Amino acid sequence: MATFAPLSSDARFFALRLLPGQELFSALRAFVQQNQLQAAWIAGCTGSLTNVALRYAGREETSLLTGTWEVISLNGTLELTGEHLHLAVADPHGAMLGGHMMPGCTVRTTLELVIGELTSLAFSRQPCAISGYDELDISSR
Repeated sequence: MATFAPLSSDARFFALRLLPGQELFSALRAFVQQNQLQAAWIAGCTGSLTNVALRYAGREETSLLTGTWEVISLNGTLELTGEHLHLAVADPHGAMLGGHMMPGCTVRTTLELVIGELTSLAFSRQPCAISGYDELDISSR
């Protein structure tokens, strides 16, 4: 297995709030494009959703959930050509679900986000012979 030398970079941060009814996935994509973020990540997220779209581990289909959901965690990487995001939510009884975030998540009351960007790096997705998926590729700008 190959080992890779780590790359370092300075970072800058953005704070934003999404409003009720906004679709999270498209809002993040628009924010990345608007700010031309090349190597970003979700540094923090707090809020609630009415619709949740998840792809569970090892599954191909998207599961759609409706109701009242608190966001427990949203993390992952973002770049101009894609993203890899995982979402964990809790229902009104505290039961948690999580998986790969898919389009279709709708803000209920608020979604407060802090997004970081590594200013000297660029992310992209490249085919990986080991995993069989397009995986994160990190390069210097």
